[in-house]
Amino acid sequence: MLETLERGWRILATGISFTTFGLGGLGLRLLYFPLLQLLVRDQARQTRLARLAVHHSFRFFIEWMRVLGVLRYRIEGVEKLARPGLLILANHPTLIDVVFLISLVPNADCVVKASLAHNPFTRGPVRATGYLCNDSGPALIQDCIASVKAGNNLIIFPEGTRTRVNGPMQLQRGAANIAVRGPCDITPVTIRCEPLGLTKGTPWWRVPPKRMNFTIQVHDDIPVAPQLGEAGGEARAARQLTAQLHDYFSREGQGHAAA
Repeated sequence: MLETLERGWRILATGISFTTFGLGGLGLRLLYFPLLQLLVRDQARQTRLARLAVHHSFRFFIEWMRVLGVLRYRIEGVEKLARPGLLILANHPTLIDVVFLISLVPNADCVVKASLAHNPFTRGPVRATGYLCNDSGPALIQDCIASVKAGNNLIIFPEGTRTRVNGPMQLQRGAANIAVRGPCDITPVTIRCEPLGLTKGTPWWRVPPKRMNFTIQVHDDIPVAPQLGEAGGEARAARQLTAQLHDYFSREGQGHAAA
């Protein structure tokens, strides 16, 4: 009986959490960002302040989910994300992975789906923060490199979408191309969730049997320049790096988060 009540509360709490998230995004779009454009004329400063607002909003959202009993979390090595100009690559098991990472990085840039730029709840933050959209074709790689070189911390999920629950991890080559062509060293982040929830193909109300426990670990940088020299060319280096990242995230992203 108690387990049924507890699970029922987590379903309700998850709904409350995402309702709060949607209303927060709408509030930023209708109130904060127009005021920011009115008061701050410098475009670069506008973007920084918009990203900072999203950063703090996402921190609130994660804490709100924790207080409501939806999840617990542990962060390891977060001090490594305080450096500017990082290419942050992470595995992608759940719906809220990008929320976690942006909550840890005040000046985060990221690649988002073009559809989010048209969603009424998300288009305000996407446009104000200058996040990169994935519909720019070949120019996207150069835009990503330029973002890192400008001192932004660029967050990318090499899989391009959430990991399938029943199936192998599949990485696209775009992240490796950015690292190789930059060249940009990689700051890898592994995200583990036990029990798994908010996975690909699972509706938000289908909560796991127990509260989700996240372990987010920021690892040491992976240098890219030596690999580029050994491969003898960008195309081959990108293929080899993609395979290396697949093995890395398959290995380091497995395991169980601590309760």
